[in-house]
Amino acid sequence: MKALVFEQFGGPEVLEYREIADPAIGPNEVLVRTKAIGLNFADIYRRKGNYHLTGQPPYILGYEGAGIVEEVGSEISSIKVGDRIGFADVPFANAELAAVPIEKAIPLPDRISYETAASIMLQGLTAHYLVQDSYSVKPGDVAVIHASAGGVGQLLIQMVNLLGGKAIGLTSSKGKAEIALKAGADEVFLYSENWSDKVLQATQGKGADVVFESVGSTLSESFSATRTGGTVVFFGMAGGDPQPVDPRMLMDTSKTLTGGDLWNVLISRTERINRSKQLFKWIENEELTIQVPVTYKLKDGQEAHRLLESRRSTGKILLLP
Repeated sequence: MKALVFEQFGGPEVLEYREIADPAIGPNEVLVRTKAIGLNFADIYRRKGNYHLTGQPPYILGYEGAGIVEEVGSEISSIKVGDRIGFADVPFANAELAAVPIEKAIPLPDRISYETAASIMLQGLTAHYLVQDSYSVKPGDVAVIHASAGGVGQLLIQMVNLLGGKAIGLTSSKGKAEIALKAGADEVFLYSENWSDKVLQATQGKGADVVFESVGSTLSESFSATRTGGTVVFFGMAGGDPQPVDPRMLMDTSKTLTGGDLWNVLISRTERINRSKQLFKWIENEELTIQVPVTYKLKDGQEAHRLLESRRSTGKILLLP
C-alpha cells in the first residue's frame, strides 16, 4: 500500500509518500480501505517529536478517518466486508489501508459521506462531550467559546444553540469573527480587545455560565468572564500553558474549573456508537452544519501540513488516498 511516512522529526518536508507493507489484522480488527483521513494538530506535534511515538520508523501519522471494510477478523460477526465505517483514535491512518479495532469501528449511515465522517469524528465527538459531560448546557445558558472559528469552535457554537443556550465567540481576527457569526454565535469578540470586560457587558455584568477554554494562556481571563458559581472547562492549551489557579479564588467565587479529555469519555464501542449516532442525526436533520473541508491528496500531505500549521485554515483539512 501507499502511505505518508517519515523517518525523522521535523517540518513538513520530512513527510514522504511511498510504498510500504500492508497492515496485518488481528482477530478483533477489520482492514479498512481509507477514503478520507482527518488531519489534526496532534499530527503536527507527533511529526515534530513533541508527542511520544511507539515503534520504529518509518512512522505513520493519522488517527481518524473513514472507509470501506475489506477484511474482517476471525472473531468479528457484527461487521462484514463492504461495510462503511468511520473511526477515531486509530493510529497509522495516513495510508491506503488501516487496521481498525472492532471497538473503534463506527458504522456510517448511508447519508453520511466519508468526507463528513472524517471531518466530524474527533472534533464532533469532542464538542459533544464538552456540552453534554464537562458542562451540561441548558436552555438560557450563556457559553463563551474560545477559538470559535476553528473546527471544534464552530461545532460548539451550533451545539450550544441546539441545546437552547447562547454562544459568545472569541477569535483573533475580524475575518474569523465572521465565520463564528455565520456558525451561529450571538456575538464575537477579538482577543486584541478587553474581551472579558466585553463578555461582562454583554451579560449585564453577570458573566457567562460556562467558558470553553482551549487556549490555555487565557485561563485567568476566562475566570474573569465567568459568573459567580459558573464553570470554566479547560480542554486545550493551543496558546501556551495556563497560569496556576488559586483555589481560594474558586472558594470565594464558587466557580468551578473542570478538565476535559475525549479518551476519558470514549471508553467503549457502545459509547462511541451512541455519541456518533447523535452527531449523525443532527447532521442528517440539518441541525448541525459541517463546513466544507479543504482536501488534499494523501501524496500532497506536506502541503496539507503547511496549511494547518500556518493557522490560516478555519475548517477541517482532509487527506484523500
